[in-house]
Amino acid sequence: AENIVIMRADFVGPKFSSSLFRDSVLGVLLALALILVYVAFRFRFAYAVSSIIALIHDVLAMLSFILIFRLEVSSTTIAAVLTIIGYSLNNTIVIFDRIRENIKIEKKLDVKSLISMSVRQSMTRTVITSLTTLFAIVPLAFLGSGDIQLFAINLTWGLIAGAYSSVFLAPAFLSFFHRIMPINVEKEKKEEEYSLV
Repeated sequence: AENIVIMRADFVGPKFSSSLFRDSVLGVLLALALILVYVAFRFRFAYAVSSIIALIHDVLAMLSFILIFRLEVSSTTIAAVLTIIGYSLNNTIVIFDRIRENIKIEKKLDVKSLISMSVRQSMTRTVITSLTTLFAIVPLAFLGSGDIQLFAINLTWGLIAGAYSSVFLAPAFLSFFHRIMPINVEKEKKEEEYSLV
């Protein structure tokens, strides 16, 4: 019989799993809270709420995908979730920035038309960015192994969900919240004047 020497043994017990879950939830909630503050400061509260709802959709879409296909939940999964939050937020902010610019330029159009026009103008950029990232990630999902493959699989689905929420959900929610918290053209002008002072 050969002599077998165990060099290392790893065990993930329920205590570690519960602490990982708790820390992950806290991390995601903290990230969403900071994003809410940042977007509300940079744009306006209606923009912030719309982007947060879209990001919650992205997180739930990724978690649903993981549960349906019974993928392993690890620190790599949390890294993928946080990566998608950042990626999706970037796409959403590009669209929101275009909406804000168009509000200042196209004063005769109503807000719904401005939002629709801004989404169309930003669509090519969002699609190209998502496809470029997918071209790099999809091969890792098929050819990779271990944590890298798991990260790539989660990221692939997250990119698709994030692109959808940035283009369709966030602007739709902004249009809805415009009724409650109107996007006022005069206020945009004042903000621009203050930023030049």
